[in-house]
Amino acid sequence: MSAAARVFRPFTSRALSQKLPLSSVRRVSPATGFPRGSIRAFSQSPFLEVKKYTESHEWIELADDGKTAKIGITEYAAKSLGDVVYVELPTPELEVGAGEPVGAVESVKSASDVLSPVSGKVVQGNSILEDKAKFINESPEGDAWIAEIEVSDPTELEELLDAAAYKETIDEE
Repeated sequence: MSAAARVFRPFTSRALSQKLPLSSVRRVSPATGFPRGSIRAFSQSPFLEVKKYTESHEWIELADDGKTAKIGITEYAAKSLGDVVYVELPTPELEVGAGEPVGAVESVKSASDVLSPVSGKVVQGNSILEDKAKFINESPEGDAWIAEIEVSDPTELEELLDAAAYKETIDEE
């Protein structure tokens, strides 16, 4: 320790430990640095935050706008299918009802339709899967979604399974 530090250390410790009168302390609100109205709350409807599932092994996740959603197959379905070799993507503007096919997945073992969990209109298919179908095996519940749809009736999501209920159905199989 340098000589200067030995001299000033006791002084700074005493100075910092003294109590200052509250009038000399300026209380700062965290919002003072932000322009009025720029602070936002982080509350959302609970069903906007959660992925929902069907008993036929599809998932749907509503976007923040509350109108569009991505649809794909679950990890369980991807493992059951094995190595995916082809994905049939939906055509944009296709009107689908809940439980109707929105695409198909073919693997070395079998082929399976992908059913829409809710009714709506297809916005787009996931173009990544056109060239790299086996991406579904790598990220079935992530970036390997199959279709994005504009949901007609968001209340249909309430009838779907949450993660815990879906897990119970696959544990029974």
